[in-house]
Amino acid sequence: MKGRPFIIGEAVSPIGERVEKVNLAEKFGRIAEYWKPYIAAGLNGQHVKLDKFKGEFVWHRHDNEDEMFWVVRGRFRMDLRDGPIWLEEGEFLVVPRGIEHRPVADEEAWVVLFEPASTLNTGNVRNGRTLKKLDRI
Repeated sequence: MKGRPFIIGEAVSPIGERVEKVNLAEKFGRIAEYWKPYIAAGLNGQHVKLDKFKGEFVWHRHDNEDEMFWVVRGRFRMDLRDGPIWLEEGEFLVVPRGIEHRPVADEEAWVVLFEPASTLNTGNVRNGRTLKKLDRI
C-alpha cells in the first residue's frame, strides 16, 4: 500500500486483506467436529473450506454450484446414484452442479473443499446438519 512500510509476515492488499499462509495440519488439528466445514480462505467469490468427515453425510445436490473435494488425510467414498467413487489421500474430485451425492467415510478423513461462497453444505436438503453460516478457522 502506498505510504505504508512493508513488514515481513504482515502483507496487506490495497483493499485491506491480509496475506497469510495456511498450515493445513495446524488448522485441521483445531477441528473437533465432523461434517462442520470451516472457511480457511477466500478468493474470487470462492471459499476454501476445511472439514473432517466420518460416517455418512446426507444425499443432496447443488443446483447452481460445482464442488471440489480434495483428500488431505485418510480416504472417503463419494456415493453417486450411478455408483461410488473412492478418493484416497492426495486425490480430488469435482462434483458438477445438479449431481446428487453423499460423502461417506469409514474412518476420519481430512478434506479441503473448494466451492462458491454461496454453497450451502447440504445443498437442496434442509436438516439438522445444514449450516447457514460458517466460522473461519
